[in-house]
This record gives sequence, C-alpha cells and structure tokens, in this order.
Amino acid sequence: MPWSPFSATTASGERFEISFPLHPHTDSPVRVAQVVSAVLEAIDREVGVSPATANGDILQAVAMALAIRAAMIEAPKEVTDRLAADVVAASLGAMDDAKRAYIHVGHA
Repeated sequence: MPWSPFSATTASGERFEISFPLHPHTDSPVRVAQVVSAVLEAIDREVGVSPATANGDILQAVAMALAIRAAMIEAPKEVTDRLAADVVAASLGAMDDAKRAYIHVGHA
C-alpha cells in the first residue's frame, strides 16, 4: 500500500508529521496532498471569520461534504459508502502514529 507523508501546523504551533496510507487506486498522491492543504486552508479562513466556530461544527461540515462527494461518484451507494468509510478509518488510524511537535509562533 502506498503512503503519503504530510505535514500540518496549527495556528497554535502544533505540528503534525503524518504518513497516510493511500487507497490502492489513488491516481495522484501529489494531488491528494494539494487538495488536503486546500481544504485545511479553507477551514482556517472560515474559522478566522468566526473564531468561535466549534470544532464539532467543523467536523460535521467536513462529514457532510464527504457524504456529498461520495454521492457524486457514479457507482452504487454501497460501494461509495464503503470507500468513504474505509478512507476515513485509514486516515484516522494514521493519526495514531503521527509525530507531534510544538513550534514557536508569533513574536519572541
């Protein structure tokens, strides 16, 4: 199974180094990483507009977007539901092994 290394840094300075397992039919690991970065940047922008946005609201929105994208795939619903569940489970599992570090952000 191919793996995709990915780094993410939160606004508070927590940095994650993650190796995500990729689905065997992944066409472009580079494009996957680009889309993940774009999604995270969009979420950061939205939270910047309304800093009181609850984490649960963000997770709900991401889950709803995933459900819509899965439904857009021209395949039986059972297939797309299983694919979505499998890739989410694999990604959540990868976070168990993610390396976490804190970097200083802001002014010294």
